[in-house]
This record gives sequence, structure tokens and C-alpha cells, in this order.
Amino acid sequence: MSNLAVVRSRYPKHFRRLSGLGRSVRLVGEHGVFYFRAFREMGHALSAYRKETLRIVAEMGMGTGALAIIGGTVVIVSFMTLSAGALLAIQGFASLSNIGVEALTGFFAAFINVRIAAPVTSGIALAATIGAGATARIGAMRINEEIDAMEVMAIRSIAYVVSTRVIGGLIVIIPVYSMAVLMSFLSAQLYTTYIAGQSAGVYNHYFYTFLRPADLMFSFLQAIVMSISVMLIHCFYGYHASGGPSGVGFAVGRAVRASLIAVVSVTLLVSLAVYGTSGNFDLAG
Repeated sequence: MSNLAVVRSRYPKHFRRLSGLGRSVRLVGEHGVFYFRAFREMGHALSAYRKETLRIVAEMGMGTGALAIIGGTVVIVSFMTLSAGALLAIQGFASLSNIGVEALTGFFAAFINVRIAAPVTSGIALAATIGAGATARIGAMRINEEIDAMEVMAIRSIAYVVSTRVIGGLIVIIPVYSMAVLMSFLSAQLYTTYIAGQSAGVYNHYFYTFLRPADLMFSFLQAIVMSISVMLIHCFYGYHASGGPSGVGFAVGRAVRASLIAVVSVTLLVSLAVYGTSGNFDLAG
């Protein structure tokens, strides 16, 4: 009997734990190698597959088929951030009114929307729209052996399938996130001034006083990092899908779970790196 068999028979629980740890380490390594290859092939994708990159940009931004009628990702992300901004204004105005400082609703909207609400909501929307669609599409290509056929025809599958989508995500996220932030600002202002009845001058005073350009810049940086993370994770699970159509569905589920964790983790890490524990603002009367 080999030494490995002896360990397995004497210490089954420890062996299972070590086996699980080994699989986790191997999965992390596979992710790292895949991401490195995707970044390395971006130059080749831009030079050799320009038409495919442009097609993916159009598909990500406006969608295809019936989805194009309602504007695709742009409308979905904008609507979600609009709802988040309105809910933030509703709760903020009601809570601040309880202590007699409802005039600070503008500060609340400028502070929370830029740093938390808009980035997180946009990241979730990207994972549910662009990311899930990319996993399903690439997974279908894998189980239909289209990716293997690309390799046979000397087409770099990583560059054609993955790098083009990462580039597309980087291009699309700027206008999409711009619309998302604008809609979150608009919904908060409309509720506070037209429904809650606060003076527009009071709201605008506190809103523009605490809306810092640096916060907007870091918010866009956060959205870009989220876009890269979401696209890489979803492309990885789609590229390694197996087991037929059910396997593709399983890959989409795993990719969505992993990307949602990545979105929240990026928000946490960027917030700690940029704002630390002080919040990076001074509120004085």
C-alpha cells in the first residue's frame, strides 16, 4: 500500500481537507494563468480582430435582438441606478427629517451615490447582463466545439473570444457608468425637490458643496476595475464550460456568484485604499 493510501485510510477527515485545499489552490492558479493570457493577448486582439471587437462593443452597449429595442445594458444599468438613487433619497430624507436636518439630503445623495450606491448597483447589473451573456455565449461555443475549431484554424481562441470581450467591457463601461451616475443624481434630486418638497436651492447647495471631482474620478476607476473583474471571471467559466447545455447553465451560475463577490470585494478594497477609515471629508456648520 502506498504512503498516500495509508494517510487516506488513517486520517480521512484530514485528507479530505487537504484535497479541498489543493483543489482551491489549483483553481486560483488556473484563474491567474487564464487572466494573464487574456491580458497578454489584448494587443493581438486589437490588431487582428478589430471587427469582432467592434461587434462585441455594440452588442454589450445596445444588445441584440429583442434586447436592442429597450436599449440593452445602457437602459438596464441606468434604470437600476435610478431606482437606487430614488430609494437613497427616500430613506435619507425620512431619516434626516427625524433629527431636523433634512436639508442635508443633497449631501447624502452626493456622498453615498458616488462612493457606494452607483458603483455597486452598476457592478451587479453588469454581472447580470453583460457577464452572464458572455458566459452563456462562450460556453455554447465550447460545447459546440467552435473554440476547438478556432485552434485548428490557427485562430488564437483566447484573443478572439476573451480578450476582445475584456476590451469591449473597458470601452462600454465609460458611457454606461456615466449614464448610471447621472440617473442616480437625477432621481435623488427629483424626489427630494418635487415629491418631498425641499427647496431646489437648498438641495443644490449641499449637493454641489459635497460632490468632489476626486470622488467621481475614483468612482469611475472603481467601475473600470469592476468591469475587468466581471468580464474575466465570466469568460473564464464560459471558456472552461463542459457537460452540454446543463454544464453551460451551471457555469453561468458559478460565474454570477463569483462576479458578485468580486464586485463587493472591489468596492471594499477601493474604499479602504482611497478613503481609509476617516471618510475623507469634513462636515462643519
